[in-house]
Parts: sequence; structure tokens; C-alpha cells
Amino acid sequence: MAPPDNDVLWARSLRHAHNGSPALLGVSLGVRQGEILAVVGPRGAGKSTLLRCLSGQLVPDQGEVWFNSAPVHTLTEIARDELRRDRFGWVGSTAQLLPELTAWENAALPLLLTGTKYRAARAAAQEWLDRLDIGAAARKRPAELLQAQRQRIAVARALVTTPEVVFADDPGAPLHRPDRALVMRTLTSAARSHGITVVFSACDHEIAPFADRVIPLVDGRINASMPTQDRDDRDDSTTTARAASV
Repeated sequence: MAPPDNDVLWARSLRHAHNGSPALLGVSLGVRQGEILAVVGPRGAGKSTLLRCLSGQLVPDQGEVWFNSAPVHTLTEIARDELRRDRFGWVGSTAQLLPELTAWENAALPLLLTGTKYRAARAAAQEWLDRLDIGAAARKRPAELLQAQRQRIAVARALVTTPEVVFADDPGAPLHRPDRALVMRTLTSAARSHGITVVFSACDHEIAPFADRVIPLVDGRINASMPTQDRDDRDDSTTTARAASV
């Protein structure tokens, strides 16, 4: 079965286990071009595994993953590496910056690794750091920065190549509530301004206002008792109140 034409990402019947322990049990979903999709659920629900399957980091034990109507699950490891390098961005729950590099060097790393000239890579990195309100720290190293600042540098690194899709695996997990909201706001605002599709996971339902659609995941399955929600389907007053609270 081919995916719908308007879905940039499409997955069908994904199953995956880690050392015999089931992580995904038949998950199917589609993600539209430019959409910001949140996968929300408790720890151990399978959120990280789902994002890693969608991004080509993992090949599911069963099921299919398609990107722009082309299969990802049948690609070789080298082809999947190239796909992640050229078309995808990734933000983890920790920034994972190289301690010996400055903020701008960390942000520019994806460009430098693909052969972009030093001056152009630096200019692009500085532009994203400025957009994410962390440009003043461009010459500082990670140890000199707060955790929320380091996470914004990780967001800049994911966006610097202007990828088609950014995957963010619980990017606010280690942060306090105001900093978590700031990171999510900067990520989603930057993505919307450039038409970048975002798939992010979180344990916290308070991040729902940042997404166009929310999918609840529990025990490796989409929770049928909590139907997926589009932004337009939510109560406007609740959404406004939640957004104001963060």
C-alpha cells in the first residue's frame, strides 16, 4: 500500500522489540507536510522507539516507514545514514554537544561534516543561534552555558541544514517548566517560519499547545481511549489557558 500523497511521513503496523521486550505493537500514523505532531505518553510507552523508526535510526521488526512516498524501512544502513544527514534533523532529551567546540561550531557541525565551507557554515550557524536568541553565546563552550541554552544550541544544530523533518525526542525533559516551554516555543516557531515538519515526543501533556496534532501512545500502542487531537478540535479556552501558563 502506497502512502497518501499529502503525508511527508507515513508508517503502517510498526512493531519493534528491544531484547525481547515489546516497544511498539502495531503503530500506524501519517504526518502531513509542515505539520507539528506531538507523540505524548508515559515513560516506556515506546515514544523514543517510534521516533527512531520514523527517522531511520532503527529498522522496525515489522511494518513500513515511508518518507515522501519512498520506503525507508528497505534502505541500506548507508542510505539511511545519508537520509538522516541530508533530509532530517534530530534533537534529543540532552543536547549532546561536543565540549571542546564553541556554541557556533556545535551548531555548524552538520554543515562542516558535509563539506560546507567554513565561512558559510559559520554564517548559517550564527543566523540560527540569533533566531533562537542564543547568538550572544556563540563563542562560549557548553560548560559555560546553562542547560536550557545548550538545548537551544542543539535545536540550532538540528535546523541549520534546513531539513525537511526535525525529530525531537522529549527535548524539554531535563529542563524546568519555563525553560521547557522556551525550548519548545523556539523550536516550533522556527520550524513554522520555514515550513519544516516536526515530530516530537513528550511525557508532559502541557506541551500540547505547541503541536498541531497530538497522538497519545501507551504501552506501544496508540491509545484508542484517548483519540488523537487536531489543534482545531481542542477547546480554544483550554488551549489559551495552557499556552498562557507556560
